[in-house]
Amino acid sequence: MKRSDKDQPLIDDIRLLGRILGDVIREQEGVEAYELVEQVRKLSVAFRRDADQDADRALKKLLKSLSGDQTVSVIRAFTYFSHLANLAEDRHHIRRRAVHERAGDTQEGSIEVALARLRWAGIAPKTISQTLAQSYVSPVLTAHPTEVQRKSILDAERDIAQLLTARDDIKVRAQLYNTSKDALTPRELAANEALLRARVMQLWHTRLLRFSKLTVADEIENALSYYEATFLREIPKLYADLERELGNHPVASFFRMGQWIGGDRDGNPNVSAATLEYALKRQAEVALRHYLTEVHYLGGELSMSARLVGVTPEMQALANSSPDSNEHRLDEPYRRALTGIYARLAASLRELTGGEAARHAVAPQNAYVNAAAFLADLRVIEASLRAHHGESLVNGRLHPLIRAVEVFGFHLATVDLRQSSDKHEEVVAELLATARIEPDYSRLEEAAKRALLVKLLNDARPLRVMGAQYSAHTQGELAIFEAARRLRERYGHEAIRHYIISHTETVSDLLEVQLLQKEVGLLRGLLQDPSGEPGTGAVSDLIVVPLFETIDDLRNAAPIMREFYALPGMAELVQRSGAEQDIMLGYSDSNKDGGIFTSNWELYRAEIALVDLFEELSGSHGIQLRMFHGRGGTVGRGGGPSYQAILAQPPGTVRGQIRLTEQGEVIGSKYANPEIGRRNLETLVAATLEATLLQPTKPATKAFHQAAAELSQASMGAYRALVYETPGFTDYFFGSTPIREIAELNIGSRPASRKASQRIEDLRAIPWGFSWGQCRLTLPGWYGFGSAVEGFLARPAPAGKDGRKEALALLQKMYRQWPFFRTLLSNMDMVLAKSDLALASRYAELVSDSRLRKKIFAAIESEWHRTAEALTLITGDKQRLAHNEALARSIRHRFPYIDPLHHLQVELVRRYRAGGGDERVQTGIHISINGIAAGLRNTG
Repeated sequence: MKRSDKDQPLIDDIRLLGRILGDVIREQEGVEAYELVEQVRKLSVAFRRDADQDADRALKKLLKSLSGDQTVSVIRAFTYFSHLANLAEDRHHIRRRAVHERAGDTQEGSIEVALARLRWAGIAPKTISQTLAQSYVSPVLTAHPTEVQRKSILDAERDIAQLLTARDDIKVRAQLYNTSKDALTPRELAANEALLRARVMQLWHTRLLRFSKLTVADEIENALSYYEATFLREIPKLYADLERELGNHPVASFFRMGQWIGGDRDGNPNVSAATLEYALKRQAEVALRHYLTEVHYLGGELSMSARLVGVTPEMQALANSSPDSNEHRLDEPYRRALTGIYARLAASLRELTGGEAARHAVAPQNAYVNAAAFLADLRVIEASLRAHHGESLVNGRLHPLIRAVEVFGFHLATVDLRQSSDKHEEVVAELLATARIEPDYSRLEEAAKRALLVKLLNDARPLRVMGAQYSAHTQGELAIFEAARRLRERYGHEAIRHYIISHTETVSDLLEVQLLQKEVGLLRGLLQDPSGEPGTGAVSDLIVVPLFETIDDLRNAAPIMREFYALPGMAELVQRSGAEQDIMLGYSDSNKDGGIFTSNWELYRAEIALVDLFEELSGSHGIQLRMFHGRGGTVGRGGGPSYQAILAQPPGTVRGQIRLTEQGEVIGSKYANPEIGRRNLETLVAATLEATLLQPTKPATKAFHQAAAELSQASMGAYRALVYETPGFTDYFFGSTPIREIAELNIGSRPASRKASQRIEDLRAIPWGFSWGQCRLTLPGWYGFGSAVEGFLARPAPAGKDGRKEALALLQKMYRQWPFFRTLLSNMDMVLAKSDLALASRYAELVSDSRLRKKIFAAIESEWHRTAEALTLITGDKQRLAHNEALARSIRHRFPYIDPLHHLQVELVRRYRAGGGDERVQTGIHISINGIAAGLRNTG
């Protein structure tokens, strides 16, 4: 394949970083170590490129001969190369985007294109502004057991990314000023390369693994690094882009950040009231320190003298109230005011976090009551500057700071609370038994549970008995609710807004959380106040969010919500509490339960049913439905491009309202680089605007729905036949993937399995998908679809009709006209492109039972070919990624260097399981998991 000239800068960067890494290895480890890496690389490339059996045999022989130290050295080399190749690829993505924009070819997913489409559709800027004022868009960062990046590595990689950017800038300057003959450019490039070498050497000497298991506090710190590097600065820029495009029309702060880390205790016994408090304290510290820095620099910029420029009376009053009495600043009202603001912020920092500000022109004093009071002072400065021709001074630093305070407040991000429904039931059962209200609540029928819970919600008395001893579980769960009430008062109501109930299966699951809110004062008043006075009735502080996860749960979602809102006083409670209802849809467990196609189809159907229900409720109660998509990194868990995913939602499901999780390695790949981070945030806004105002998704035809239902049934049958009904499949899975080794790696604070068992049902969906990615089968992202299409094409046809031809024509029409179907197939296409049967066969060799190995791998291989053929028939594309040039380029340049990690991982897992599990072998396995995850990027 002829390489395009436009890829040459990427190739150059990869070669540069590879050469530097090679030099570091040669210098630090010796020539023999470097030559060994090269030998492994060449044999691995020959195995991939030519299916060279001699190379295969030579590679196996070489790997088996390596000592533990040699193996770890080679694995480290290829792992770091995967990390460096990612940085080069990110840089090239930014570079190509800039080229397109300079040529006037702005890309889909950008705010420019979204607003241009809205203009072409005749939608006025005022309408867009009004839509945004009623919108709520929120990516939510979560921590999961596949997060393998250490913060130290992320920090070093950010430095390398900045140096690659600087290198491009040097070259651009040389072209602009024709300085190619000047010695300055080579000197600058050489200096840049020396800095790159230092950072690569730092990486080589930085430990990739953690010696101890990751704590929740570690996960919190990891997540906060993305706020410091990206979100705090890039989100205000995103708003600025919108404001510029919409002219003078205001843009409300509709885009917010969410966070699960510290509040998500579903399956994680390490999360408690203490971790929730720690999370918000640290979040507040990050936000306040950012504001302190910006206020400090503003003080340097706004040095205007009152003798030269006027100020508003409000501004003068703000300056006069400042404790700054320095005689050198008496005629500088803005500086005096900002010194006072800094002192108040420093006092807020001390009061809310116990931290001390870096600078003290005057002592910290008079802490702000809340972020709104701080914002009000900034608004006074803004109004004064604008009133005296200082717009340019507003736009530079002040306006982004004002926007940051609007978005992040003193809490930084909304922390969601999450727990499994059965854990709430245990608490309620104990409270009721101790209070002698109901001796065995858990054994009651659902109708009896509902009746009792509604009765208790209409009783003003608390349930807890003074002096009674409750279990540690009940005390811990109630402590979370109590902490939530206290922390909302301290950091603001936006600090905690949502309570998510995992495994929501009944209406009583929702009522139990309402009752626990009432027990600690988060729900006040009665569902049905007998007085009937205006303004009376219950108000709830937290939005109770059901999470529907399995296939059966998704099918029951709308009926459960209908019955919930039919309860006396419930709709009125939600209406009084803000008239918002979030509903979370779980992609991961539904996929593990029913396979890729059925999961997506049932999610689609559930959304349609919920929209219909809330259309009725909106008419009578004005309750706003907001879908919360529990998307993961892998396609099998709802991953794939967010822009296409949002546009593929059923009609009427977005309406300016959407939350979605960002998980695993995807957080790093999307947001570690600030510029790429802003582009990814931008796509969420662009897609939400288009889905809301253009309504690109028309209702699918009845024929499309019938075909999807038929495909779903067959796909789920094929998937469950393999995963849940094939004898020995569990043994195959645990043998042919590094799932056991993943469970032992210190990469998350949450256990890999919900129970101490080897049942697929008990395994968490995240390590399930992660393991299939490591062995390059990526099975959850495609299995079952090929059999479903094969059956669909072979169904009986009416007399005189060519059944196969008509069925295929229908599927092709669905692909052309139905965004849901097209996006799903596009994601499958991506997953198949990232899979590799040859490498997967190496992992299958780890299964000791040869008959079982051959039987199951043959079934998987056959389905892979059926799925690939089905995609080709429907899309007409004979090659994978025919419409995704960027990813095709990525795979072409990056994957040959991931292959050695697979070969090495298989060899070390074999040694480990044979009893040769010394520390070096374990280290090698764990580093290879890191390198493969980094190389594949969306495996978590």
